[in-house]
Amino acid sequence: MSDPILCVRNLNVRYFGARGAMHAVRNVSFEVGKEKVAIIGESGSGKSTVGRAVMRLLPDVARVEADALDFEGRNMLALSEKAMQDIRGRRISMILQDPKFSLNPVMTVGEQVSEAYLAHFPVSRAEARRRSIEQLAAVRIRDPEHVYGLYPHEVSGGMGQRIMIAMMLIPDPALIIADEPTSALDVTVRLQVLALLDDLVRQRGIGLLFISHDLNLVQSFCDRVLIMYAGQVVEELRADELDKARHEYSQGLLASLPRIGARRERLPTLNRRSEWALDLVRQK
Repeated sequence: MSDPILCVRNLNVRYFGARGAMHAVRNVSFEVGKEKVAIIGESGSGKSTVGRAVMRLLPDVARVEADALDFEGRNMLALSEKAMQDIRGRRISMILQDPKFSLNPVMTVGEQVSEAYLAHFPVSRAEARRRSIEQLAAVRIRDPEHVYGLYPHEVSGGMGQRIMIAMMLIPDPALIIADEPTSALDVTVRLQVLALLDDLVRQRGIGLLFISHDLNLVQSFCDRVLIMYAGQVVEELRADELDKARHEYSQGLLASLPRIGARRERLPTLNRRSEWALDLVRQK
């Protein structure tokens, strides 16, 4: 891998509330270069918390600590909120799960894409409109001039996700964090969106941090995989070697997947062991 775009070392996230502190992410370390890196695990394993911690989008009750949280050589934990606003959206973009809840229902989709460009570049609205239409075309939207004037409720889920991708890409970021970007889409549209993301990573040389719980998807789509359990990374390996995972938790996730053409009367249940988390804490 070339020089990493993002370097995370011993990331810890704690939430503080009336019941005390909850250690949501423990000692997570990884790097992302010009590649597709997946974070997978069950709901509640800490995947999305890691993505939001990188962008410093966690609520005030969260405390983020790390030995290193460097993006393009800059320590993001030491940056002011104003400096982070220049990075957030401009150099790091985030694609969320469902465009229906991410797009403003009272603004046309074109206005929202243009707004993402105007927030970072001092150009005229006419120039922002031209660039937005170009970006809508780049994400394979037919008749982008027409789509520019539509409202979110007038587009399909697949087109809405393409619009979200266009909005995130128009500032030309170096890193995209995609949090379950295809889970709300049907299979055919999902494949189209994944092909689009793959082309963008290869053609633009950007990094992609892909957060998912779909093991089959990341195995065929990503380059490397981080497997999380109870806020910790239990295993890291190449995506095409996911079937060779050695940790008992990773093997349990794989065994619980249904396989087309394989007759099994009952899928095995994932047995979680409390010592897994304790063992990882002792290893750090």
